Amino acid sequence: MKSRNWVRLFLSTLLVGAISTIIVGFAVKWSEYKELFIAADIVEILLVISWLVGVGFIFSIISQMGFFAYLTVHRFGLGLFKNAWNPAQIVLIAFVLFDLIYFRYQVFGETGESITPYLLVPIGILLFGSVIAYFKSKQTNNKAFIPALFFMFVVTVIEWFPAIRVNESSWLYLMLYPILICNAYQLLILPKFTKQKS
Repeated sequence: MKSRNWVRLFLSTLLVGAISTIIVGFAVKWSEYKELFIAADIVEILLVISWLVGVGFIFSIISQMGFFAYLTVHRFGLGLFKNAWNPAQIVLIAFVLFDLIYFRYQVFGETGESITPYLLVPIGILLFGSVIAYFKSKQTNNKAFIPALFFMFVVTVIEWFPAIRVNESSWLYLMLYPILICNAYQLLILPKFTKQKS
């Protein structure tokens, strides 16, 4: 890929991160921000939007770092494990899914609390990742499904880890959705940039 296309991918992903974080930020913290709209406090609204744009840029950069790290790891895995790389990725997906449910419940679950809330988000991420991986496999070939699912699930969870450690619900969702959107965007748009000649 030409350096100009890397820059285009970087900037467009930054924009996706900023826009998605603004939307998710207002949705997640609507109870706090609705008063600003009722009062038509334009200055405060613009300050909140500016803050969300900055946070969105950070989430986008985290997503891009994870994406390029995965591209490197994927090439390394193909070279080292050959045909065993896809089964290894399936095992890692299962391992991370179990960890995200069980250990998060063990650390943050209160006595007598149901494990259900700790099941829903990981399964939701896995389902969303499966949909994106399906479209990726249709876009390229069937062999792309497992690597795409691995990226969308395992790498997303790694990128999301700072919010998992805090375990504050608004931050969990504020970080998760923009990262998922940025990851999906990069995965699906990359062929467009690699095929461009300039």
